Amino acid sequence: MNNKTNYKVILAVVIAHVFWGFSFLASRTALNVTNMFVLLSHRFIIATLAMSVAVILGLVKINLRGKRIHLLIALSILQPVIYFLGEQYGIQHSTTIFSGVMIALIPIVGTLAAAPILKEKPTLTQLAFSVLSVSGVIGIGLMSKNSGVLELGGVIALIIAVCSAAGYLMISRSVCTEFTAFERTYSMMAISAIVFTACAFVSVKGDMSAFISPMGEKSYLLSILFLSLCCSVASFGFDSYAIAHLTVAKLSAFANLTTAVSVFAGAVFLHEPFSFLGFIFCVMILVGIYGVQKGGAENENPGELH
Repeated sequence: MNNKTNYKVILAVVIAHVFWGFSFLASRTALNVTNMFVLLSHRFIIATLAMSVAVILGLVKINLRGKRIHLLIALSILQPVIYFLGEQYGIQHSTTIFSGVMIALIPIVGTLAAAPILKEKPTLTQLAFSVLSVSGVIGIGLMSKNSGVLELGGVIALIIAVCSAAGYLMISRSVCTEFTAFERTYSMMAISAIVFTACAFVSVKGDMSAFISPMGEKSYLLSILFLSLCCSVASFGFDSYAIAHLTVAKLSAFANLTTAVSVFAGAVFLHEPFSFLGFIFCVMILVGIYGVQKGGAENENPGELH
């Protein structure tokens, strides 16, 4: 991968995680209007429609003939469906510190899993910097108010979320030369729209008015458009593009950037407290990400550009 392509890939994955870092602001606004399932349904329906328009207009082509569709479906079920369900349930049924620490472990789990499965063996330098970055995330988690009650169901849900995120990285890395970034993202959006819409109708007991009415709120509509177009279509698209060029160790390290951006966004837009210690933890995250990228990896085998 030449320097020009490398900069494009890094820029793509950084933009993706910056959008995800700001997503909690939009989600918080939207959840004041409706429940989680209706929000997710609207988010992925709009994302699917936007991508479908691109296909109908001939801007992008999809060709699934002769390809392993079952892996594409498995990929889409793991992320966002199972991950979102596990993460949300786990957060609701565990303490904030425990849930934060569990989610922070995704880069470590993904990196370790990639070694035997994808033969992507990280260097000791990469592992050290990855631990540094994760430590920064855990540090930020420990600074937060430890609300909630730790329940077994919440622990299991978070373990499922972590495993699904790692599984998504494994499969996506394996099929990145078979399916384009658009095909992978489109499948993820469409399957998520189907699953979460079914969940949404169960949550509102089939009341169509309760399902549609939130779209009449201007603040909700703006939030859902940001979540759909920026945090779903663009972010997952950029992430899918980047995974064809970066090892799991390098890609998963960027996951912690989302936490740093979230802390920054909370301090700037919601005037949440931001201490010097919090700043140090954010620096640890950024230094860790940089170190993983520069650390090199054995048996690195990036896929072809899509």
